[in-house]
Amino acid sequence: MTWHCIGLALFSLTLLPAGLAVITGRIPERLRTRLAPTRTRGWAILALYAVAPLNTIPRLAGASPAITLAATATAGIVAVTGCTAAAIAALRTANTAS
Repeated sequence: MTWHCIGLALFSLTLLPAGLAVITGRIPERLRTRLAPTRTRGWAILALYAVAPLNTIPRLAGASPAITLAATATAGIVAVTGCTAAAIAALRTANTAS
């Protein structure tokens, strides 16, 4: 249980602000060309962040095993979605560079 809390705190302090900053376009000018398209990358970061609360909150709340399993399965789907969005953003960057 302690590791879940540590992971949630760590992700909340790193991925959440980074994802929100990238979505709103508040990134340094020198990184804009490397992170284009920024909104897609921001949504990917937020999707990967969402995995931590989906895994942690049901366990901390003492939910039943069925609810915990459903939340973990949902977290897996969200993680795959985030990775897919990151891959799409990388492909868009590679296509515009060539």
